[in-house]
Amino acid sequence: MVRFTVLGPVRAWRDGVELAAGPPQQRAMLALLLAQAGRPVSLSEIVHVLWGKNPPVSAVNVVHRYVGMVRRLLEPALAVREEGRWLVRDRGGYRLDVGPGEVDLLSFRRLAEDARRRRANGAAHAALKLMTEALALWHGPAAAGIPADVRSHPTFTALDREQLAAVQEAADLALELGAADQVLAQLWETAARHPLDEPVQARLILALGAGGRQAEALETWHAVRARLARELGAGPGPELRAAQRRILHGQAAPPAQRRILHGQAAPAPGPMRLPPDLATFAGRRAGLAKALALLLAEDGRSPAVGVISGMGGIGKSTFAIHLAHQVAHRFPDGRLYVDLRGHAPNGSALAPGEALRGLLEALGVTPHRIPDGLDARAALYRSLLSGRRALIVLDDARDAEQVRPLLPGSSGCLVLTTSRTGLFGLIAEGAHPLAIDPLPADEARELLARRLGADLAASSPEAVDRIVARCAGLPLALAVVAARAADRPLTAVAAELRVADGSLGAFSGPAADGDVRAVFSWSYRVLSPAAARLFRLLAAHPGPDLGVAAAASVAGMPVGHARGLLTELTSACLLTEHSPGRYTCHELLRAYATELTHAHDTEAERRAAAHRVFDHYLRTAHAAGRLYSPYWRTTTLPAARPGVAAETFEDDREALAWFNREHLVLTSMIDQAVREGFDTHAWQLAWALERFFDRQGHWHDFLAAQRAGLAAAVRVGHRGARAHLHRGLARAAARLGRFDDANTHVQRALSLFDELDDLPGLAHAHRCHGWILDQQGRHEAALDAAKHALDLYQAIGDRVAGGSALHALGWTHALLGDLRRATAYFEQALATTDESRDRYGAGGTLDSLGYAHHHLGDHSQAIACYERALRLYRDVGDRYQEAGTLRRLGETYLAAGDRGTTRAVWRQAAAILDAADPPAAEEVRAELRRIDHAAGR
Repeated sequence: MVRFTVLGPVRAWRDGVELAAGPPQQRAMLALLLAQAGRPVSLSEIVHVLWGKNPPVSAVNVVHRYVGMVRRLLEPALAVREEGRWLVRDRGGYRLDVGPGEVDLLSFRRLAEDARRRRANGAAHAALKLMTEALALWHGPAAAGIPADVRSHPTFTALDREQLAAVQEAADLALELGAADQVLAQLWETAARHPLDEPVQARLILALGAGGRQAEALETWHAVRARLARELGAGPGPELRAAQRRILHGQAAPPAQRRILHGQAAPAPGPMRLPPDLATFAGRRAGLAKALALLLAEDGRSPAVGVISGMGGIGKSTFAIHLAHQVAHRFPDGRLYVDLRGHAPNGSALAPGEALRGLLEALGVTPHRIPDGLDARAALYRSLLSGRRALIVLDDARDAEQVRPLLPGSSGCLVLTTSRTGLFGLIAEGAHPLAIDPLPADEARELLARRLGADLAASSPEAVDRIVARCAGLPLALAVVAARAADRPLTAVAAELRVADGSLGAFSGPAADGDVRAVFSWSYRVLSPAAARLFRLLAAHPGPDLGVAAAASVAGMPVGHARGLLTELTSACLLTEHSPGRYTCHELLRAYATELTHAHDTEAERRAAAHRVFDHYLRTAHAAGRLYSPYWRTTTLPAARPGVAAETFEDDREALAWFNREHLVLTSMIDQAVREGFDTHAWQLAWALERFFDRQGHWHDFLAAQRAGLAAAVRVGHRGARAHLHRGLARAAARLGRFDDANTHVQRALSLFDELDDLPGLAHAHRCHGWILDQQGRHEAALDAAKHALDLYQAIGDRVAGGSALHALGWTHALLGDLRRATAYFEQALATTDESRDRYGAGGTLDSLGYAHHHLGDHSQAIACYERALRLYRDVGDRYQEAGTLRRLGETYLAAGDRGTTRAVWRQAAAILDAADPPAAEEVRAELRRIDHAAGR
């Protein structure tokens, strides 16, 4: 009899005796077979999972050898080439022939499904018991202990998502039954692993309230709210707000079955990123019926793909989003949306690789784990969606080449893509064409009535008919006219439209995009002069959206004035306020604004507007960076152009929220600055964004920005900027494991700073060099680099920067075993640090000092240092550093003989690391098992 586990460490038993599962790669192969238990796994898939895109020549032979070793492990009496009972050939690959009683994964799924059936039949108590039994089978992330690069494969992360969904279902059941205490421990751990998952956090808050722990529930709510603001620049969503209201009003009692949070159905676990459905959507009944009939007839072989095509302004995006909302309930594993910007007038179409990065982040992949290269990202994307039912809307595609890498491979997925072209290449490959025509007259009247109100539309039917005829069935034109008609008689509106310049008759042809100007111009002409000028100059902004201060900078006016003009443009339907204080517009309107600014504004005026835009983002990023990293060296900025409204911030949290909110705009801004010849802005902006990209894990953006900035610095001949950007490139390359590139760039930075006699820059470069050497385990060389940095900092009198070099020296001495010298360095470094201004730096030094005290046997001092570091890291919001400090704090409690506190601390660390670094999380759990075993537990 054999038994296997994969819900945690990969282990195997035969007749009750645990077997040695072999070397890491062999365990990884066994884990893959267990993850697909009962199903064949092809040889090519095994090779791909074990070695990725670059397998060795001997990969197939190695797999065959592993198969033989696993077979003989399970059945020692087997002959060399004999298949045996458990691991058999199947369809060109291998299958582990096991059932629920032999693999914990299958047992988990059987228990979970049984729980769902019991719940559906009204046996809620039995369902909760079964679901908690299912969750008890998990002992860490799936396939823990195998090589990290294999463990991060979607085959295994998909198993982790099953556990997340089951925890949420168990929480809902427990809340319904008034048995929150039965799931609270699981909720605590899951919420710690998913700190930004609002449904999970809401369930935790409700469970605490249901258990009579209202104060703790509210404290958790405030902590989640602060984290969302700090890391996403967003406020709590409806689930969290509803949970808070229930706690405040003492209403944490269980709601009706399968309902939580004020009667709303529990949300699905997948990402939900669809834009809201338009309340004024009207008509398109025949098109919707056709689309539903085509797209929901599954063939079981490939994802359904619909190509929604038609001229600009005809309502493709609105149709796609409305259709998506109609079928969204069929796709519980995710509803995703990407604006591909295929027809953006400034040529900033979204590259497929960038689109994939956004999709991967939406699917839960942390930024620094997203691979380089289009092929690698596409493969990861398809793997993540394998076996899942997800809906993907790809809006405004340029061509089939932009779309193909974004198509999932799973037959359970639906893709809706819109384009002004027919994407005939996709249709030839099996996509369904869904051409959108102008609205017929009756549906156009319906749309207008929705926007105007039925009574107003009915009051002047002849005027409505004339408006419908002039707008030629185009929803965008009808929306603009309806906005103008909100405060004017319909007869007057119809008369004004009749004499507008231009004709809409050409909308039936392929060159129709520009002809909507007849309606646009009619609406534009009634704007105030200031609003008209702002609308034209917004063409200088790259998008995808902008805030009020950025708009004020575009036009060179006060923020309060700009806010009123944005309201005027929104009321005219020339802009859309898609979230409070954030504005965007249809690409046809952006193109129209570009035409207008070239017709009415001089080249000098357009250039000045662009200059103000770049000044706004550069100066705001610089101000945010000084708060986010107060002692980081920055460049000196020239005076801003008159009228630039740079934003200001109270503290580092506000600065980080701005960075997160403007992330996409900032990356676009560097590219646009290069295209338009603002090279100085390009390299200065790359410099200003360095710390944000580095600390938040946006390492691919970090690398791209530093490369673009370096090229710009070379073009303008700024040697100091080149030196700094080489240093930034060295750090970005090292973050991505490209140490050859990192060493090349840091050496170039050292040489340039030396030639320039820039002692502060040279000191920073030596400090960076030491950090890169430490990452490679070259500690003696790192010590020399840190000494060079310290000498230079002392020579120029930079006490604070010198503290970082003292810290580096201390840490390297600690790694080399000289703990007393390390402690002296750490204490000197701490004396240079202002904890109120540089929480991050102080936290790092305190953590290192705790490490030194621990290894010197002074446990009480070590605990005190670690606790201070934890408070600072939590205040900053650095979860990864917090987990590292918790690990070391647990080691100190263990050394002091306090096993109970050690367990509590390490469980917190493991819960955080499950999301940030799963192999490290398993290391922590292995230590927990070791101390439990030693205690006879």
